[in-house]
Amino acid sequence: MGDKKGKKVLIVDDEQDILELLKYNLKKEGYEVKAVSDGLQAMDAIKNFLPDLVLLDIMMPNLDGVETCRQMREISDLEQTYIIFLTARSEEYSEVAAFDIGADDYITKPIKPRALMSRISAIFRRGVQNKKDNAIIQIGELTIDKSSYTIIFNGQQVTLPKKEFELLYFLAQNPNKVFSRDDLLQNIWGSDVYVLARTVDVHIRKVREKIGEGFIKTVKGVGYKFELN
Repeated sequence: MGDKKGKKVLIVDDEQDILELLKYNLKKEGYEVKAVSDGLQAMDAIKNFLPDLVLLDIMMPNLDGVETCRQMREISDLEQTYIIFLTARSEEYSEVAAFDIGADDYITKPIKPRALMSRISAIFRRGVQNKKDNAIIQIGELTIDKSSYTIIFNGQQVTLPKKEFELLYFLAQNPNKVFSRDDLLQNIWGSDVYVLARTVDVHIRKVREKIGEGFIKTVKGVGYKFELN
């Protein structure tokens, strides 16, 4: 996901003026763009238009953004797709819920087109950087394969949303090293994305639910580490 050329962006928003504004700016930047007005239309659109990135409103008719994101994160063909929420809702619980289900960024309206284009470029740049490291990490019954975004634990494949996977992979790459929440936010979400520190805790909890409590340890008052005995 390096050059803009050939990158597909799906916009999902029920406000026509926002759709037109985003379409204009994204096409101007060289992206291939498709715009729809609700979650049901989005789920239908991805059958033939597999996007590299989805700009997703939360409050929409028929199928809201949170449920749309959840369904998209269950589709294997969209494992590498970035999802950015664009919403008028600024409550903390809405932001936590968005990241909890696999969002890559959360931007509150009103939208500033130039700032948004910069955020999108930053997300794609991080994707290119991440792809340079395709090592397979094997620790006991846990196998983490960055090249295919797959995890095998106790002989069974485990599915993690993108950010949960990247968080686990990053910690496993640096065993026994303690990282603060700010460290993890910087390395996983980047400095271009504003994310609440609590989001890290939510993602850690989700990872533990799927691979057990034994790998990621909490260091009280400091942060988290991937522990090798």
